[in-house]
Amino acid sequence: MSADHPLTHLNEQGAARMVDVTGKDVTVRSATARCRVTVSDEVARLLQSGDMPKGDALAVARIAAIQATKRTPDLIPLCHPIAVHGVDVDVTVVDASDGWIVEILATVRTADRTGVEMEALTAAAVGGLTVIDMVKGRDRSAAIAEVVLLEKVGGRSGHWVRES
Repeated sequence: MSADHPLTHLNEQGAARMVDVTGKDVTVRSATARCRVTVSDEVARLLQSGDMPKGDALAVARIAAIQATKRTPDLIPLCHPIAVHGVDVDVTVVDASDGWIVEILATVRTADRTGVEMEALTAAAVGGLTVIDMVKGRDRSAAIAEVVLLEKVGGRSGHWVRES
């Protein structure tokens, strides 16, 4: 980082700190993140038919992602506890060009002094981990292929969208 853009989570001595957002304006903010989990052909078929031995893995992943959103400041040490006003999670099985994936899309909304990027990323990641937990009995090779922020809206830096 340059002197123009110092790392805000470090104090003058270089020690970690929680940034003080007291003086920031409350604004409407949202963020969308995605997690992709690679799964076998067999697991994709079982997920699509609703026949996974542990039950409805996609519904469980959706609920886990929503719960994770609310627990983000407990998991990420320097995240501010914020009022989460809305969470939408979509979990779908997708036939990708190189095999099957389960895609978790999490959008989190708030009106607060800091953004919800980490909440959206945490939701997507925990949704992905839950998919792995639900399918591991049939597919030990299931793996998280990516966890990325796709978009953020609001706050000082405005609107940002990941380039493809």
